[in-house]
Amino acid sequence: MKFGLRYASLGRYSNGPAAVELAQAAEAAGFDSIWTVEHVVVPHGYQSRYPYSPSGRMGSGLEDSPIPDPLIWLAYIGSATRTIKLGTAILILPQRNPVVTAKEIATLDHLTGGGRVLLGIGVGWLAEEFAALGVPFEDRGPRTDEYVAAMRALWSQERASYHGRFVSFDQVFCRPLPPERRIPIIVGGDTLAAARRAGRLGDGYFPARPAPPELLDEMRRAAEAAGRDTGAIEITVAAPPEPAEIEALAKRGVARVAVPVSAAAGLPAQVKTPDDVLRYGKEMIARFR
Repeated sequence: MKFGLRYASLGRYSNGPAAVELAQAAEAAGFDSIWTVEHVVVPHGYQSRYPYSPSGRMGSGLEDSPIPDPLIWLAYIGSATRTIKLGTAILILPQRNPVVTAKEIATLDHLTGGGRVLLGIGVGWLAEEFAALGVPFEDRGPRTDEYVAAMRALWSQERASYHGRFVSFDQVFCRPLPPERRIPIIVGGDTLAAARRAGRLGDGYFPARPAPPELLDEMRRAAEAAGRDTGAIEITVAAPPEPAEIEALAKRGVARVAVPVSAAAGLPAQVKTPDDVLRYGKEMIARFR
């Protein structure tokens, strides 16, 4: 079982020195990955329903708290660590220009040594944020699928070409290429649509909350329908508090559990400080080595 540290860029860890201290503690404790979140803006008085709270609101002070740009935050802590993987959970992909995003992700992977970036993506839920960015909200699903294909072309082809409804380019050089010519794409979301997208095109699936079996089953059915190996899709879920529960998840095919270091998405923080992170490594992660 792998262990990730999630919601790592929030709260006190939105500040540089604290972020580095946390990331270095996570690496020393045996966490394989550290994960950010994203909102470019949170419009005041939004009416869209937040999917991870009964109130339909983000709560936990997140609406007007610092949410650093995830790629800049990961570049900052990536330069102060050596091996821990750098994950987004998630990047709201349809809000972004996919060519610019592919360049940023490849540069991050290149500068941090290669093979360290895990690109978690989602379609987003906050219509007012899309409006503020001048991006259509209703077509975010097909836009996401196309952006994934376009970015993979830019990462893998010497002279990349892609022609679609939302993005089109022909015979372009995009350098640097990721050292492995690929970036793992992990699809996030607790909906059937997200599970199907993960099965169709994801290298991994990361529901925001503890994943009910029906979502994982739906992901596997979609993978089989697409002619894909279901075992090659890495599953990450929220970390339960007890070792026996983590062992049960491993038997269900879960590869990684994500431990909250900040309260978000209705989940309490399981660790709060770098010392807590180191203690978790000794008391929990060590059991699974």
